[in-house]
Order: sequence, then structure tokens, then C-alpha cells
Amino acid sequence: MNDIKINKQSNLLEQDPYNYRLQDVEEPNLMREFFEYTEIPKVSFNFRRNPLGMPKEIWITDTTFRDGQQSREPYTVDQIVDIYRMLSRLSGPNGKIRQTEFFVYSERDRRAIEKCRELGLDFPEITTWIRAKKEDFKLVHDIGVKETGILVSCSDYHIFTKLGMNRRQAMEHYLSVISDAFEAGVMPRCHLEDITRADFYGFVVPFVKAIQELAEQANMSVRIRACDTLGYGIPYGGVAMPRSVPGIIYGLQHYAGVPSDMIEWHGHNDFYKAVTNAATAWLYGASAVNTTLFGIGERTGNVPLEAMVFEYAQLRGTLDGMDTTVITELAEYYENIIGYKIPEQTPFVGKNFNVTKAGIHADGLLKNEEIYNIFDTKKFLNRPPLVSINQNSGAAGVAVWLNEKYHLEGDRRVDKHSEVVSYIKRWIDDQYNNGRVSVIGADEIDHLVNEYVSGETDGKNW
Repeated sequence: MNDIKINKQSNLLEQDPYNYRLQDVEEPNLMREFFEYTEIPKVSFNFRRNPLGMPKEIWITDTTFRDGQQSREPYTVDQIVDIYRMLSRLSGPNGKIRQTEFFVYSERDRRAIEKCRELGLDFPEITTWIRAKKEDFKLVHDIGVKETGILVSCSDYHIFTKLGMNRRQAMEHYLSVISDAFEAGVMPRCHLEDITRADFYGFVVPFVKAIQELAEQANMSVRIRACDTLGYGIPYGGVAMPRSVPGIIYGLQHYAGVPSDMIEWHGHNDFYKAVTNAATAWLYGASAVNTTLFGIGERTGNVPLEAMVFEYAQLRGTLDGMDTTVITELAEYYENIIGYKIPEQTPFVGKNFNVTKAGIHADGLLKNEEIYNIFDTKKFLNRPPLVSINQNSGAAGVAVWLNEKYHLEGDRRVDKHSEVVSYIKRWIDDQYNNGRVSVIGADEIDHLVNEYVSGETDGKNW
């Protein structure tokens, strides 16, 4: 007989017949109907719909110093401290970038944690990621970190072929390790690796329910991180499990009893869905989405932190105190201090993200920058819209470039009919008519301006 009781997520009386138990299979279920390795993975629909369930509060977490550091050369201690300080400023007074995670194994890692903690900043909270070993929990506890990530791979790909276990053995092993974390007084964050290829009802739900029971016995909290390790997650409604992001988040709440503030989404960008999947996780009930700066991470990368800052603002109608101008500072720091080259077309931070090369677009910018700029990029990113001067820029492009470069306001602004613009435009046309293919450099335009002004007694024509 099924009980009728209040569901704490929906606040409705529900009769729930679903009590999923571990399905301990003899052979791994590799879900070949979806993941035939010699074919492109399939998206299957079963038309089951999950209700939207945006939590009352949502936030961003960061793994720049852990997952983001696995695909590049290690940061120095000073670089970590500088980036951490900027992350705190970006987070704002409300701490919307709630946490960031570190490795703890090397002396450099531990020194970086120590130096960041000495800053006395409230956000982001420092957490760690460790191997699932008892001595590692003691290490984390001894350095004063309250929460740590633990890898608990949940697909048969990992359980059978990587760990060499069956489902029951893996579950018992994981629960033993999680118990060690509770015993050490450290809150575990369980990283459900490869959840988008896992048997959700046959392993994930009963496993997470068992974790919840352990947490209740220990009178401690436990966080569940749903890891879309290979970017297989699909944001569309009506998609069959295990690839459905709405289904995973809804299922963790409804069938495994995990509250929203303990659910975190961690995605990768293998199929260009990292940002959309992360936003979908928010919409369906995960309070946290895990990110890295500029999406730097394994293979195609992680969810870009800066993308989720602006996704947050779009979904909530406010930045809640986040200082987005720091995003530009971080991009400049990576390029000028660390030496990391950000691809030029990268949204929000790439060199060309708000730069136009087409003359017709430049003409629109000249009349009203809202026509071809996504928002007030000067206000939010300290980056006014610009044009790149080439054979397609036209007189309007030259005018926009001059107004921005020389900060020309009011009556001093030039338009596409100004004499200085015509002078420069004739020179540009001559360059390309004679075979030039490269863009015009800023130093070349500066030289032409000086040349023009020096030929006028007062420069009044512009």
C-alpha cells in the first residue's frame, strides 16, 4: 500500500509508488541503443515532461583551480591568489559565486589555500577535491576545510570497466568512503561522474537515497553533484533518460529526496550544450551550477563562469551585486600575466566579441549602438562596442573607430561625412585596391589622424 504524504518540493499531497532499489546486474548495461560507439549518440524522446522548479535561490560555483587546471599548466601560488581575489570581487556582497575548489596534494596547492584563506574573504568559500581515502579526509579536516568533493562514478562504463566491480560492490565501497568523510567531520560533495550514461533508476536513485540516509544518521549535510562528464546531457523536454537534464534534476529531488540547495550541476561542452544544460539544471531545481573561468577544462571545456553570470542576470532580472567589470580584468590578467590566449570570438571576453567589421553594422553603431550591441558593454564590461577597420568597414566604421578611440563626445563626434573620415577612407580604399588583405592597424589610423590634423591650422573640421 502506498503512503500519501506531502512532497517537500511541490508542497502537494502525493501518492508515490516509486521506491527504486538497486538493480545489481551481472553484465554492464552500456545502453547501446543510445551510445553505439561507432555511431553518433542518439537523442530519444519518450515525451515524459518534468515541471519547471526554479529554486528560491540559485548560485554559481567554481572549479578553475581543480577541473580547470587539469587541462593546462598549473597556476602559480601568486596567480591563484590574484584570481581568487578577483573572483571574490566578481561574486559581490551577496556571494553569488558561492564556492571554489582546490587540489590539496602538492605543497603548492596547500600553500595557495593558505594564502587565499589569509585574505579573510567570505566568498567564494574554499572547498577541496580528494581521492576517496580515509587519510585524505584527515588532511582536509586538519587544514580547516569544511567540504570536499569525492568521486563516485555511477555509470556501468566506470563501475564495470574502470573499477572492475559490480554495482553492489561499487555502492558499498562508495558508502564506506562517504561514512569516513562524516566520521572525519567533513561534509562530502558526491561527484556522480558520468550520470548521463548511468542507469538512473537502477543505480543512481537507490545510491543517492542511501547517501541521504547516511547523512541523516550522521546529522550532517551532503551535496550531490551531477556530472555530465562527456557532455551527453540534453536540455529539451520529453527526452528519455539518462540524457535528460530535466529528468535528472527532477529525479534527484522527487525520487531520491535531495533538496535543491544540495544539488549541483557540472557539465562539459562536447556537444556545445554546456551553458544551456547548466541553465536548464537551474530551471528544473538545481541551486548550483559548477563552472570554470572561460570554460577552460578537459577536452572541450567546462561551463564558462562568465556565461553563467550573464545567464543568472537574464533569468533573475538582476545581477544581485555581481561586479561584471571584473570579468574583463580577469580576461586581461589571463592574457597579459598568465599568457593564455582567449579565442577572439569568445563571448564577453574575446578580443572581437563586440567588434564589427561590416560597414553596414558600423553604420548602425554610429546611429545607435543598441542596434548591433547586445547590451551596454561599456557599463558592464568596461568595453565599448568597436569596429575593426578593413575593406568592408566603410566610412561609418572609420567614424565609429575615431569616436571611440579618441573619446569624442557631443559636438566633437565625427560622422561618416566628416572630412577626416573621408581622408582616412580614401587611404584605406587605395590600400585594398593595391592588393592589401590584412586589417588596418590602430597605429596606421593614428598616423593618418596626426597627418590630417597637422595639415589644418586648428583641426576644426573634426
